[in-house]
Amino acid sequence: MPIASDFVNSVTEETFDSLVLTSPNPVAVEFMSYGCEHCRLLEPVLQEVAERLGSREAVLRVNIAVDQELANRYEIEGTPTLVMFSKGIEVGRAVGPNPSVKVLWDDVTRPFEELA
Repeated sequence: MPIASDFVNSVTEETFDSLVLTSPNPVAVEFMSYGCEHCRLLEPVLQEVAERLGSREAVLRVNIAVDQELANRYEIEGTPTLVMFSKGIEVGRAVGPNPSVKVLWDDVTRPFEELA
């Protein structure tokens, strides 16, 4: 059953390049699967972080059970894995469950702050 989402949208193999790689804004992508317990636990925290970010950057998700090619392309070895992109280039990565909004916020925003 898909995770209900208001602030985190799904991206697929067909939409990844246009929504992530060519985005003028920073993008954080969660590589996840709906059968992953850690992904389910992370979901409310990820939603809160995405809501706080607003339009500063996009937070998207890839279901690796459906889009295995994207998981292979970015060498995703476990879920959840967050990959941060700026101008189409990977600038940061966080692997595993993040226990709090603060930790996840830091994981998602730090790579972009370091570029400034």
